[in-house]
Amino acid sequence: MRIALDSQPAEPGRENEDFAAAAPGAAVLLDGAGVAGGETGCSHGVAWFSSTLGGLLLSAITTHTARPLPECLADSIRATRSLHENSCDLVHRASPTSTVIAARARAEALEYLVLGDSSLLLGHKDEGTTVVTDRRLDEIGKRLRGAVDALPTGSPEHAAALAEYRDALTDLRNRPGGFWIAGPDPRAAEHALTGTAPLASLASVTLLSDGATRLVDRFELTTWQEVLAVIGSSGSAELIRRVREAEAGDSEGRRWPRGKTHDDATVLHWALP
Repeated sequence: MRIALDSQPAEPGRENEDFAAAAPGAAVLLDGAGVAGGETGCSHGVAWFSSTLGGLLLSAITTHTARPLPECLADSIRATRSLHENSCDLVHRASPTSTVIAARARAEALEYLVLGDSSLLLGHKDEGTTVVTDRRLDEIGKRLRGAVDALPTGSPEHAAALAEYRDALTDLRNRPGGFWIAGPDPRAAEHALTGTAPLASLASVTLLSDGATRLVDRFELTTWQEVLAVIGSSGSAELIRRVREAEAGDSEGRRWPRGKTHDDATVLHWALP
């Protein structure tokens, strides 16, 4: 099992709220979310939540190999909750949450789970690609973020519109007709996207946070196949460097409207034998 992992915070010196890790035959990636600079009700913080949940999930999917991935995620959410429910306000409407990707090789198949807007990229031996992304948040966002996209990123007006947008999203989190993400409630795991792929057909499995997928799904500067080519030839750090270069050329979000100029970016690339 050959793993390449690179992760960079949105800004130097800022805490990275992404988490990724691998064990023999398994990998996980989480992209933590909270309210930037705002109260979450959790004294530990978003990075603690994503790394704690991620570590517990990796342990669960490798220890209980016959247990379905959604059940492993639900168990891990319960275990994470138990670690801080007596000290933190987990009913706070802005309590930390996280996207989740989990991949596990078992028997002749790769099992996967995707919850939230991080992306799983399957590279096939015939050079084709399959991308699995939970688009429910994106679909809701398109209806709500008009005022955010119309304003320069980083301006006071943009910050105010972004706060209103995030507040509206919070009302739709983990409920029918909204979107689902890992948080205090283990029932969110029931709504994850799951599937399998024959291991014999795969050349690689790549887990990416949405900060690392911007070149494709937000900036539309490249394709998923080209992403794999960059990682294969120059490494995952080069992909993140190209994302940062594009972001720097549009720091106010005029060409590519977005909530943040930069975002935490993580790539875990698993090359199969």
